[in-house]
Amino acid sequence: MSTIVEQEEKSDQMEAARLERELEREKLKLSRFDSVTSLFLALILFLGAFVFMMFVVWLLSGEPKPIALAPIIENPPGRGENPEGFERDFEPPGAEEVEDLMEPTLADTIEAVTDAVSSVAASLTTADTNATASTQGTGQGDSRPPGPMGEGDDIIGRWERWELTFNAKGKNDYAKQLDFYKIELAAFGGGGPNVIEMANNLSTSPTKRVNTQPKTEERLYFSWKLSNPLLQFDRQLLTAAGIQVNGRNVIRFVPKDLENQLANMEKQYAEEKGKKFPHSIAKTVFESTVDGGGYSFSIVSQRYRKGY
Repeated sequence: MSTIVEQEEKSDQMEAARLERELEREKLKLSRFDSVTSLFLALILFLGAFVFMMFVVWLLSGEPKPIALAPIIENPPGRGENPEGFERDFEPPGAEEVEDLMEPTLADTIEAVTDAVSSVAASLTTADTNATASTQGTGQGDSRPPGPMGEGDDIIGRWERWELTFNAKGKNDYAKQLDFYKIELAAFGGGGPNVIEMANNLSTSPTKRVNTQPKTEERLYFSWKLSNPLLQFDRQLLTAAGIQVNGRNVIRFVPKDLENQLANMEKQYAEEKGKKFPHSIAKTVFESTVDGGGYSFSIVSQRYRKGY
């Protein structure tokens, strides 16, 4: 009997242990609540990591920096203030200049010594020489183009070979393009004071400023050769800035950065055509058009010199 009882007790203990293990397993089972919670937690962690990575990328990228273009230096010839012509022969000196260059004759020397001894002031006059009494030169001018004085290279200067055009729908659109490129309008001459009056901020509130020393201005400038609507816009914008334009020269000053950008564009365009830059170029026409949220220049045509 004792053996049977012991077996029953042992069986009860095992059953109790089994029930206890099953109860523990029930507690460790993953519930639906736990599954949903884990899903949302994983999603939140993924989104957080993605946002953090995007923030790091934005922080490290910063604003795109423009590529610095190497400045292109040109040395075109120019005649300065000399008159335009076809030849550059040395002009024969006039009578007054000849007298300073001629060797005195024996008679002139004796006369000068005699006058010095007698303390009588004397001077040679034009009539005492054999030179023609005329101060009119016979030179035929200077074949170099307008520009700084000097021989320079055999090229056409940018102020002559460049043409800037603007594809504008109206005065306001044209003014926005000038402001975008930081081009200033200016007026000078006309019998007034020797100053350059300039205007900027043309599309918002035209602002006037004055350069009282025009010789210090080194920027490249252009003017319209023919009357067109854009020339009238220039005059209207200058007038809005309080600048008098009647009878005066109206020009556009190009900033150095833009000038260098256009020069590099011109160089690349010419070399792609197999031409020598800048010696081969006679004319380059740039046109400004809309480009995304701003504007940009492009080359629409380029002509070349004969023999280059």
